[in-house]
Amino acid sequence: MRSVGDERGREPRDDRRGDVAPDPEATRVFTRGGSGTADDPYGAPGAQPVRGPVVERTRTFTREDPGGGPDPAEDGFGGDMPERGRRGRRGRRSRPAAPDRPRRRVRIRWIVALLLVTALALPPGTWGWVWYTARQDERPQSDAIIVLGASQYNGRPSPIFEARLRHAADLYRDGVAPVIVTVGGNLPGDNFTEAGSGRDWLVQVGVPAEQVVAVDTGNDTLQSIEAVGRVFDERQWATAVIVTDPWHSLRSRQMAQDFGIDASTSPARSGPAVIERRTQVWYITRETASLWYYWIFGSSSDISVDAA
Repeated sequence: MRSVGDERGREPRDDRRGDVAPDPEATRVFTRGGSGTADDPYGAPGAQPVRGPVVERTRTFTREDPGGGPDPAEDGFGGDMPERGRRGRRGRRSRPAAPDRPRRRVRIRWIVALLLVTALALPPGTWGWVWYTARQDERPQSDAIIVLGASQYNGRPSPIFEARLRHAADLYRDGVAPVIVTVGGNLPGDNFTEAGSGRDWLVQVGVPAEQVVAVDTGNDTLQSIEAVGRVFDERQWATAVIVTDPWHSLRSRQMAQDFGIDASTSPARSGPAVIERRTQVWYITRETASLWYYWIFGSSSDISVDAA
């Protein structure tokens, strides 16, 4: 069947419906509203198809990109995404990790237990340190030998003090130091000081008087060491070997080092302080308590025995 416009060069029409036949090169666009023109393909419902270039509009929706992409809080048009868009890939909302409370409690318990064990181990450890130092005999070449005083009876050294002086004289003869320093004050009513009594005893056994320095100050170990420290500063001495009872060595050395003296210890091995085992245990325990007292309060303890 031929169309009416085939011979006239016009657009062919369909004889059955009287409409213009569709052009195969044209694109049919149905609009949703508006005038239905080519510039606005979304025309009113029922609009006729139009020819011309087609403007395609595509609504784009984006999802959350964990590797970095558009802001998950915004949709494809710059607006806020609904709550569903803020969820993860599997549609589940991400939750913050819960605090590890059981592990933290265990950690605090371990710290408390460690502190308790340390506190319980310190006194026995100090006791062992006193015992270990008492067994050392250090004799480095030094500027002076310091003899800590003990009781004296009207100018005569007590047995404990005499044992210290004898050991100091032996060190002097061995060439450990060119000078011996005796130290110690006196009690009210005494006519002699511990330092003076010690100097006289050393001179009597053959030590030259000019090689003995008496520092007659101090009624306890701390006061005596402090006075000796001033003498070391005046004479520009730096090193010393301390002579005292074995169990008294660690505390004396600690105090001397606190006053700037590079001190070693060479304790006396004779005398009442080292004869009986019961006496040794008492002195070690006493020195352990006295050392802790010095560390905490910075002064000598009030426990008074001959060896101190």
